[in-house]
Amino acid sequence: MENELTPRKRPITYWIGEYGGWLLERVIGGLAATGITPNMFTFIGFGVNFWAAVAFAMGRFHQAAAVLFLAGFLDMADGQVARRLGRVTAFGAFLDSTLDRYSDLALYMGLVIYYTLIGRTFYMVLAAVAMASSFMVSYARARAESLIPLCKVGFMERPERLVLLIMGGAFRRMAPALWVISTISTITVIHRVLFTWQEVRAGRSLPEASASQVS
Repeated sequence: MENELTPRKRPITYWIGEYGGWLLERVIGGLAATGITPNMFTFIGFGVNFWAAVAFAMGRFHQAAAVLFLAGFLDMADGQVARRLGRVTAFGAFLDSTLDRYSDLALYMGLVIYYTLIGRTFYMVLAAVAMASSFMVSYARARAESLIPLCKVGFMERPERLVLLIMGGAFRRMAPALWVISTISTITVIHRVLFTWQEVRAGRSLPEASASQVS
């Protein structure tokens, strides 16, 4: 009896993964061959995110979802291209993370503007809460990792938030997406605070960690 599935008996998800990986390799190879640097891809991705934010502000949710899908691909591509070219740098990672924060702020500001213009005050506030809680997820991790080696607990990272925004735009069901982002992001922040407290209390903090508070 064979231990491995024959090609015909392999599930469809296997072939999706295989061909998806093959296609991604070809696309990344093509992007790397253009001569565009990883940092340039980071800036291009930021520009595309800003385009999506403008579309949100104008109420063009379907367009925003499509543009945001492209932006998500570019966000992934810069790191892949950097690894392909052997140009992974600390500054590149810093730049990517910084522009990601600006991209997030722009997207939620687009929604805040849209709901303000159509007079939906409650949804404007909801978009602002989603923006603040999303920012705090990233900040909580960055601050925690100045005290402890790693803090990746919780679920609502940036990829999950982008998927929800894309789905909200594609199906014009942004309010439920914002509710989920706001709620799960807040739970993630609380989880990271408790996790950091437990790690520090257990003596697993970094040797150079400072206990000083941030204003």
